[in-house]
Amino acid sequence: MSTPVGFWNRNWGFITLAVVALAMPLLVADAYLLSILAFMATRFMVVIGLSLLLGQAGQISLGHAAFVAIGAYGSALLVTRLSMNPWLAMVVAAVLAAGVAGVIGIPTLKLKGHYLAMATLGFGEIVFILLVQLKGLTRGTDGITGIPPLTLGSLDFSQPRLYHVLVWLVALIVFRLALNLSESRVGRSLKALRRSELAAESLGVNASWRKLQVFMISAVFASLAGSFDAHYVQFISPDSYGITFSVILVCSVVIGGFRSVWGALWGTLATVILPEVIKRIHEDAVNLVFGILLILIVVLLPVKSGPLARVAHDVRCLFHREERG
Repeated sequence: MSTPVGFWNRNWGFITLAVVALAMPLLVADAYLLSILAFMATRFMVVIGLSLLLGQAGQISLGHAAFVAIGAYGSALLVTRLSMNPWLAMVVAAVLAAGVAGVIGIPTLKLKGHYLAMATLGFGEIVFILLVQLKGLTRGTDGITGIPPLTLGSLDFSQPRLYHVLVWLVALIVFRLALNLSESRVGRSLKALRRSELAAESLGVNASWRKLQVFMISAVFASLAGSFDAHYVQFISPDSYGITFSVILVCSVVIGGFRSVWGALWGTLATVILPEVIKRIHEDAVNLVFGILLILIVVLLPVKSGPLARVAHDVRCLFHREERG
């Protein structure tokens, strides 16, 4: 039987994170800073899903921004065009993202290495092009305005304090689910896949299903994050969902580390707080710093095997492709 001391010893990190995150509105009065912390929560959701896919299962995705876009545009269009309840629209958009991930994942997850990276990159680019070109539906580069904020009775979540509490509650639930998944039989099978698919299959792991399963889960997390952002900002445009965003998401996982889902938190902190600090020094230096950071990750880290080595190889292939193009 679990004791309070044993429960605390097992969960002290998560409890501390929850207390600090949810107490921020009591400690911070600046609305802009609260908004940044709230955006950190939605980014955290996306990185958690990508951490499960890349860090646990060893499957790279260079087009994960597409699932964030599906969540944002799906929810926005359902609410503005069909007058659907925003909460229901978020659920429908998440189901849509899972369905798209299932359809895309069946053929692409059979690929390995840079072939998988190129396939996911292509998927992300297709979604981006559709967002720009389907002007009758998405309004192209003009974006969608007038997205209503989330409300619950008399609670209006367009207020930074309330929205901060809401998104961090959801992010903490997503994080807890990911931690439980990582420590479960499913998580152990994903880690086995990362090390060797052949060895995992010889032990009875259904590699194709496990990879598809975690791909769909990561798509749902990304979709929820996109929906939350859309309803808070009340405006979306394709510029937010390009390849740069996908690369930053991968950087978040790499910086935080592959060994634990906790790495998603540290990687998110780095890739959300660092740009804000850099902007105060020089507005145009963000991309330069991230470019240098990516080079350091890809070129200088002495990793010869495992997911990080595959990321390095895949990004090198991407850069060579862009140079040739």
